[in-house]
Amino acid sequence: MIPLIQKEIEVNNWLTAQQFIDIIAVAETTPGPIAVNSATFVGFKVAGFYGSLVSTIGVVFPTFIIVLLLSKAVNKFNSHPVMRGLLYGIRPVVVSLILLAAIFVGKTVLISATGFMGLDWISILIAGAAFIGVYKFKLHPILLIVLAAISGVILY
Repeated sequence: MIPLIQKEIEVNNWLTAQQFIDIIAVAETTPGPIAVNSATFVGFKVAGFYGSLVSTIGVVFPTFIIVLLLSKAVNKFNSHPVMRGLLYGIRPVVVSLILLAAIFVGKTVLISATGFMGLDWISILIAGAAFIGVYKFKLHPILLIVLAAISGVILY
């Protein structure tokens, strides 16, 4: 969802790249899907309370209907070779969209005009430590978010 949300925000000039990254950070720490949290925030930023209400409904309702219809089709034709082929074909696209979102967020967060060689080394250090914490030590993501927030307060 991040590339789709990013594109709409950029096309309509609703937020800056930094504000969008802040939305992602907040949306990842709050319950609920990132699309809903982002829509609520952008709607509020653009048109206040009613903007957040309409944008949240606009994201939730169509998605709910589409998922409801698709789930019936997937369940009915789950063992059909065409359905399996469709699902296997979608997987690589999902990986590329996730990588695209990671590159966008990484460029926005890790590159700074004021850092040495154009890099924000504190952010790189926090990101690297978080990656090691998840990959090697299997730390819980919420713990990592709390530790990163504390690190940000101390180091910035």
